[in-house]
Amino acid sequence: MAESPTEIAPDPRELQIKYAKAYLLQAGPSGVSLYEHLSALLSRILSERPPNALETLEQMSAELHWSRLNRGHDALRHLPEDPPTYIKAESHRALFSRGAEADEAEGDGEMTDSPLPNLYDLAHLLQQGGVNLGQDETVHIALAMKRLTDTRPLQYCRFWGKILGTAGSYLVAEVQFREGEDEEAEEDAEEEEKETAEEEEDEEEKEEAEDLPPKSTHRPPPVVPREENGTGTNKYVYFVSTEAGAEWIRLPPVTPAQITAARKIRRLFTGNLDAPVITYPPFPGTEANLLRAQIARISAGTHVSPLGYYQFGEEEGEEEEEGATRDTYEENLEFEGIPVTDLVENLSSWVHHVQHILPQGRCVWLNTAVKSEEEMEEEEGEEEEKEDEEEPEPEVGPPLLTPLSEDAGNLRTSTLVGA
Repeated sequence: MAESPTEIAPDPRELQIKYAKAYLLQAGPSGVSLYEHLSALLSRILSERPPNALETLEQMSAELHWSRLNRGHDALRHLPEDPPTYIKAESHRALFSRGAEADEAEGDGEMTDSPLPNLYDLAHLLQQGGVNLGQDETVHIALAMKRLTDTRPLQYCRFWGKILGTAGSYLVAEVQFREGEDEEAEEDAEEEEKETAEEEEDEEEKEEAEDLPPKSTHRPPPVVPREENGTGTNKYVYFVSTEAGAEWIRLPPVTPAQITAARKIRRLFTGNLDAPVITYPPFPGTEANLLRAQIARISAGTHVSPLGYYQFGEEEGEEEEEGATRDTYEENLEFEGIPVTDLVENLSSWVHHVQHILPQGRCVWLNTAVKSEEEMEEEEGEEEEKEDEEEPEPEVGPPLLTPLSEDAGNLRTSTLVGA
């Protein structure tokens, strides 16, 4: 039998090298082995060739180690570049920076009365009644309101409130522009006139077209026009912002159709003004229009003041026309206050100082049965006889400065919010 070749015993030095390399390749808690760290460190030293390599060895090792830790772990989903906390901090940062408008105002040297009341004092008083937004948010809102008054020619401005939403909230500011300086309102009026003129032209073109089907005799109810800016439900202009420091967005005027539809639906706000309002009955507009309608309803039903704090002017004491209602008042400088016990226990100590919204959707009733001269001429040219239509009964609501104790009889509870 042939003898098997003898096995060569491994060199002890090679075994020691293998064991030492295996020890150095063991990964630590950071996932990097000492072998990889030393290899990267030596590669950096050889590439940079610092003059004092021995003295900078420890510093370079620490820098390499921390750069590896700050790199972060690999993940399937990358971290967002601008997290929500960073975006919120950036918006708040803009509140504490001085803009060019403030520098120009100081350079003019003119002292003007600010239309913005002291929001910190009001927040302190509300806190005594158990209503509080928090000290930090109050400061941010006050600074945001200050930016609003600095960038627009406002005569009156106050913080209306905060409306919560599913994805975002709305901070609402109630303002009035100085007389003759509301350019956006004039543009809106011109656009409405253009739209009505275009609609009339389209109707005339349809009537002139040939081979038209028989014309329907049904006439839809007339559209109730909205109240003009500065009156009724559109007495004030409202700006909203999703976050203190974000851009203030002006809400459009409210129409009677939007108010009547808002009374019949229930819907949570989303925080997106352009979001469609999908409800039944259908709502004519987007979330911006729904928000404006609900603001008008809340203001009409919940804005109250102590009895005697406001009074009608002396000029309005004269006899008024039938059906006319007072829509202006002034502060009573001789008001001495009411005891707290009476304010808490007696509803007659509080009065409404915002006009009631009628079922028509306006503060002042409008007779839609009155026809224009063109409609009268059209009816005279028709041969068919029409029955005399009954005149609608005028809608009358409770006058201004009506006590809260009469709300049940005046049906003011109909203005409660349904959203």
